Amino acid sequence: MMEKSLSETEQDYAEKMRDLEENLKVVRENIEEAAVKSGRSASEITLLAATKTVAVPVINRAVELGVTHIGENRVQELCDKLPSLAPCDRQFIGHLQSNKIKFLIGQVSLIQSVDNEKLAKEISRLSVTNGTVTNVLVEVNVGHEENKSGIVPEQLEELMVNISSLPGVLVRGLMAIPPVCENPEDSMPYFSRMQQYYVDIKAKRMDNIHMDFLSMGMSSDYAQAILCGANMVRVGSALFGPRKYQIL
Repeated sequence: MMEKSLSETEQDYAEKMRDLEENLKVVRENIEEAAVKSGRSASEITLLAATKTVAVPVINRAVELGVTHIGENRVQELCDKLPSLAPCDRQFIGHLQSNKIKFLIGQVSLIQSVDNEKLAKEISRLSVTNGTVTNVLVEVNVGHEENKSGIVPEQLEELMVNISSLPGVLVRGLMAIPPVCENPEDSMPYFSRMQQYYVDIKAKRMDNIHMDFLSMGMSSDYAQAILCGANMVRVGSALFGPRKYQIL
């Protein structure tokens, strides 16, 4: 049984490795096309590979092919992968619990999912204790969905002001996951709304707030997000194929 599982795993790796180079080429071409249409160059768009459930050898192959940024959704999975990961920019993009923050301080360049003051204060406390500054994005629940994390837009500015006074934390922009839309074009009003929040907050020039990143758009709609102003897209299945959640 163990030999069968190992064989299946190796077969899955081989399949993903084979497809990855072509997938990456397609994604880069789509990013370039969307960037040009939005009046920018592809160099202004950060491709972040979303690596939830993706095996380390496959991630490392992506790094070999030129992927420079990866994002993990689960703290434990990130910690398990860290010893074997090739050098790259590592970020955390999933829902975060306060008791897991300690495992991320000093290990990731950016925490993209800060959506309340309590979380920000704990990041601040642990960052100060460790003598570092942690970069974060504030996650916005742009669709007002009850089953999703993120600060509602009406409370965004207040949260930004409160975080801006915390030591050891530097806000670098906004992140959002809009409602799932059958047609990617239907996501564009949400993306456009996020772009406006981003521009409005940037114009306020708040201390300790550097609006460098607007992280939005995933495998199904990253081109639409770029058209609406995203400068970071989180792409998983379009690079690595469908996720397999069952562990053999």
